Amino acid sequence: MTITQDPWETLHTSALLGTDRRPLPAVALPLADAVDRGDPATALLELAALAAVRRRAGALPVPTAEPPGPPAPEDTRPELPEPAARRLAVLLSGRTGGGSGTLANLAELLPQWLATARARGLRPPAALIPGLLDAARARSELRPDAVALAGPLGRWLAERNPDWRFVPRTATADDEPRQPTDDRLWHEGLFAERVTHLTQLRRRDPAAGLELLRGTWSTERAEDRLLFLDALQDGLSPADEPFLEAALGDRSKNVRTTAAELLSTLPGSALAHRMAERARAAVRLAGAGTHLLVTPPAECDARMQRDGIAPKSPTGRGERAWWFGEVVAAAPLSLWPESTGLTPEQLLALRVGDSIDETSSSWADDLREAWARAAVRQQDTDWARALLGPAPAPPGRGARGRTPRATGAPAKLLAVLPPEERAAWTAAFIEVHGLGEAFQLLGACATPWTPPLSTAVVAALARAARSGAYPWSHSGVLGMTERALAPETAAAVEELAAGATPDSAWSETFARLAGTLRFRAAMLAELAEPTG
Repeated sequence: MTITQDPWETLHTSALLGTDRRPLPAVALPLADAVDRGDPATALLELAALAAVRRRAGALPVPTAEPPGPPAPEDTRPELPEPAARRLAVLLSGRTGGGSGTLANLAELLPQWLATARARGLRPPAALIPGLLDAARARSELRPDAVALAGPLGRWLAERNPDWRFVPRTATADDEPRQPTDDRLWHEGLFAERVTHLTQLRRRDPAAGLELLRGTWSTERAEDRLLFLDALQDGLSPADEPFLEAALGDRSKNVRTTAAELLSTLPGSALAHRMAERARAAVRLAGAGTHLLVTPPAECDARMQRDGIAPKSPTGRGERAWWFGEVVAAAPLSLWPESTGLTPEQLLALRVGDSIDETSSSWADDLREAWARAAVRQQDTDWARALLGPAPAPPGRGARGRTPRATGAPAKLLAVLPPEERAAWTAAFIEVHGLGEAFQLLGACATPWTPPLSTAVVAALARAARSGAYPWSHSGVLGMTERALAPETAAAVEELAAGATPDSAWSETFARLAGTLRFRAAMLAELAEPTG
């Protein structure tokens, strides 16, 4: 019997040709004589397994081209309490620890866990950081919190794994200031890295960030200039006005529009003054202060176009209505009380018309819509509050139970108000109108929802169940409740589950929601435990 000198290659060739075309070879391998050769195909696989073990056992380490680099910097933050670390492992794995369908999708609870742990200044165990970065790679909305939690070890690992290249490009408020020499990233980095670098620089030194952008502005692509302008929102001040005023002459329409929007948020800017003059000519107090007279612009001249107003309406409305809305939305809201002596509430109560019809609902809607856009853009709480109107109250409580006017995107106006006021207004709305129109309003409220808002939502769900509606008709709100409802409402939801028809859709929905609230309560309690 001839013994081959290259067992692996011989077996590889036999496998390619097949044992029916080539006899099973004799190979010099330990334990080869113990292989049963009754079935040539099975014997070939067993010999290949022996050969593979032999090859791997004899492999030598590949010499490195250069010595290993420095270890990861020390992370001085306290480590997570052990129960919280175990909970993170469960969240990252997607395991529920309970029966199928008894809890919400755990991936939806991960953002709240990350935000809470980050707020407490904790660090996860080193063994969990790769899984954390993998989760952030798959879901971009997790990245700021995940990168901040991963800390210096996460950045150190990202330098060695191209799958985590997003880490150095993710801006977080916890980032340590970089040295001036790191401006090399601005000149040599990828676009996302450059945006992150500019954003971080603007947060700690707005003037330096502006100077950096000014240095390369003329050589940047139009689409890049647009996103770089967005970064100027951090630390925006009158010092940025000359640069933005020059950008009004940019060859890109989108850049011009963005520059104009930024300037309109600076009430003292030259653009704001120009828009105020146009707005003053377009709306004036008339009839001895009984109504507002609208005279929309007759044309969109070159100066208006330079200030970011498009000559053609993209909305389907008439061009004069479009110009009118753009002018009023960009004018400082302080103009109106100063020029009329009236409060926002008083101005909104006036009749609105034009030279033909002194009471025109069309112009009233246009004016209200423009004021709402200005309130959101300028983050003016007084105007947002006036435009929303008082929180609705049920009949019999001495207040109007009317539905607030929808003009002006109520959810956007609501987001301008302080968090507690947002929650109280939305709770009152839900108490009167239920959940049918509340999805966007709830999305504007800070999470987790306050106990009063959570109670109002649970009561509305109970009314929906009693009315015979199906749970999926409120699927959007139910999805939000799992991650936003106050965990303290778990007992009330468990009562709803117990009172629902057994095995019904509402029974299962309430049971799932109650289980998720209990899970969240335990999750938050673990993060609140004292660290070692």
